[in-house]
Amino acid sequence: MSGKKQHIQFRILNKHLIILFSFLFLIVIASCKEKNKSSLTKNKEQTHWTYDGETSPEHWAEIEKNSDCDGKSQSPINIIVDHTTPVNNVDDLKIFYTPQTVISKVKNNGHSIQFDFEPGDSIRYKKEIYHLKQIHFHEPAEHIINGIRYPIEIHFVHKSDTNNLTVLSIFGEEGEISSLFNFFETFLPIKNGESKIIDQKVDLTSLYPKSTGFYSYSGSLTTPPCTENVNWVIFKDQLILSYTQALLLKANMPLNNYRNEQPLHDRVVQYHYEN
Repeated sequence: MSGKKQHIQFRILNKHLIILFSFLFLIVIASCKEKNKSSLTKNKEQTHWTYDGETSPEHWAEIEKNSDCDGKSQSPINIIVDHTTPVNNVDDLKIFYTPQTVISKVKNNGHSIQFDFEPGDSIRYKKEIYHLKQIHFHEPAEHIINGIRYPIEIHFVHKSDTNNLTVLSIFGEEGEISSLFNFFETFLPIKNGESKIIDQKVDLTSLYPKSTGFYSYSGSLTTPPCTENVNWVIFKDQLILSYTQALLLKANMPLNNYRNEQPLHDRVVQYHYEN
């Protein structure tokens, strides 16, 4: 009788152990799932847009879920000159720059070299005032003219009091040395994520082409969040800088930091020409 009782107790103990181990197994499985979920969430949060691989411009709309990167008024575009609408009105744009322009700092934001400016310089575009905020660079250029991509494109970013943007764009072409580029490049090299205080005056007017003819269209930022509130003004003539200067700037930026061409859809590109 005693042996039978022990056998029953052993079976009960085994049953309890099985239940306990099953419970612990479920806890371990649940913990692993939560850990994997947390890891995936963390990786998703850490994913950041770049110009290469799985985070290149082709994937920005997937990465930046709340952006306009898959919108219908995106930039840059390929400007086909014969398809533009001529407008005899370069007076739509007035530039109010002075030799007293103050550069506050330069930074390498991981996507471009950017020079920030103190308040002062501005432009008037189609009767609205926009204040110069910063300039940055893309090598090679982002916008294309008749399928031709220039070695460099400079973006002068201006913001209005109503938070609209007008970006003046100038293409760079290799040739003679640019004294203004020499000034900019005295603050290079600069590592990714670093910034340098400058607080010096500079005359930006020498960067602008002598010809005032330009193309214009409504578009977006060329980097996430690709916001579609940008007036683009793209000068027809180019800035000349030396091959060495172009290389030095390029060495401080990601390789090929340009976004691919975006569809024009039903937008109109105007060509503002001089009399």
